Amino acid sequence: MTGSLEIKLRDWHIDDLKDYQKWHSPSASWKKLDAPYYHSLDDKSEELVEALKDKIINRKFSHPRMSLVIADKQNKLLGSVSSYWQSKETNWLSIGLVIYDPQNWGKGIGKEALSLWIEYLFKYRPELVRLDLRTWSGNIGMMKLAVSLGFLLEARFRKARIVEGEYFDGLGYGLLKSEWLKIKQH
Repeated sequence: MTGSLEIKLRDWHIDDLKDYQKWHSPSASWKKLDAPYYHSLDDKSEELVEALKDKIINRKFSHPRMSLVIADKQNKLLGSVSSYWQSKETNWLSIGLVIYDPQNWGKGIGKEALSLWIEYLFKYRPELVRLDLRTWSGNIGMMKLAVSLGFLLEARFRKARIVEGEYFDGLGYGLLKSEWLKIKQH
């Protein structure tokens, strides 16, 4: 899947592992915004790389995919899009996005990638009626991105996240498939 900014979503490749490991170091800038209230993955980058390597080598990709790489026109890893079940029984899927290098933030890459991801999920998971996106009130960029794509703020959990000793709200945004189809018509 290719977008107008010359980015694409694709499967993971072995060549991605070196950059993936680099961007999963505990000091990586994106970690300050992507759920920084969870510290349990900071010391597990080696395990994450090995699990991803096994998945790539043994082609253990689900169909439809639960995550894909965001790559530039040279096929270089820029980030990833992901999904996870809030409730498989009710077809309630949450989505996420990471752009690793701060030099690539604010350029529209996230919006393009998440738009491609939403299209992919609604196409290959026809049972989905909605998607949601979770973030926290300290991640202004993700909040703006959600709204720009048509997501509505559906939940605010006040003072539910602690980052560097300060409380922030947990936020839940939702997008119905019917709303997405109307947005895409315009």
